[in-house]
Amino acid sequence: MRAFQNRPRLRWLVPIAAAVTILSGGLLAGTAVAEPALPERTAEQLVAEVAAARPTNFSGTIQTSAELGLPELPGGRRGSDFEALLAGNNTIRIWAGAEDQSRVAVHGTFGESDLIRNGSEVWLWNSQEKTAVHSTLSGKERQRPDDAPTPQQLAAKAIAAIQPSTQVDVARNVTVAGRSAYELVLQPKDDRSLVEQIRIAVDGETYLPLRVQVLAEGGERPAAEAAFTAIDFTAPDPSVFEFTPPPGTEVKKDTDGDHSDDHGKSKQPKDSDKSKGADGPTVIGKGWTAVYLAEQAGAKGSESDSELLNALPRVSGTWGTGRLFSSRLVSAVITDDGRVAAGAVRPELLYDALER
Repeated sequence: MRAFQNRPRLRWLVPIAAAVTILSGGLLAGTAVAEPALPERTAEQLVAEVAAARPTNFSGTIQTSAELGLPELPGGRRGSDFEALLAGNNTIRIWAGAEDQSRVAVHGTFGESDLIRNGSEVWLWNSQEKTAVHSTLSGKERQRPDDAPTPQQLAAKAIAAIQPSTQVDVARNVTVAGRSAYELVLQPKDDRSLVEQIRIAVDGETYLPLRVQVLAEGGERPAAEAAFTAIDFTAPDPSVFEFTPPPGTEVKKDTDGDHSDDHGKSKQPKDSDKSKGADGPTVIGKGWTAVYLAEQAGAKGSESDSELLNALPRVSGTWGTGRLFSSRLVSAVITDDGRVAAGAVRPELLYDALER
């Protein structure tokens, strides 16, 4: 989420972005005319196989679509930045080499943004703004960067949310990007979630998720989707993972990251874990009803930001006062004292979380 945090004007959207990371993705990729034949698998078998799959050496093109109802940012632009993935239709190119090699490129109207991992070196490059942020991973940190909603990352987060409150079924087989795939259907039993169901198309040979669709309550078409439109399982050229900042690029060293073993994991709520200015959101609850809390103390928005917030309905309770944003898939409360609560839940759960 650091791509959002580096932009003060977008700070109040950070927890919303975190809440929809498992949702962001309508475009349909290669819907089959006839159901492809695949060996029969139970839902339990598919969940286990997707969780165990570690596919490497592939490249492809992904189309994402998001109709989350997020407010338009005053003066904002829809270019090549990763935050553009939170709305509209976008194209992503992805390459995966060895376990510690990956590249994700978001293509926009005026340029592209790339997130490149090559061993311990990580680069975040924005061609339009001519900036590059360089990070060096250390210790046992070997995870892939996860700033982009690729099908495998969305599927991993959705499957991680499986618990007794989830009904898991196998639907009819489908074809995605020319590949025969199973389709898992995850449906929350808790009606406090705004998610109706998540549909995951799983490659019939590699068990790589090829498409993730999120349907909001009462929706007939996906509110969010990420799907491969083309995929190649040959090893990418090693040069894809090499990056040298082009002439004229402003290079920044990322010194804010905590490169310990728990880097990038959401913090679980503790009484002492409420300090203002803490990196990343605090998570209240689990799975479908998780609420993300962030402290925004000291962040001063622009006049246009104030106009946007003032257009939202005012709400209040024992937790305080603030503004409520709600859509068919996401709810968020921006309090007057600088807190933000967001999730794919009904507003009542946000109020409960703010009281803790």
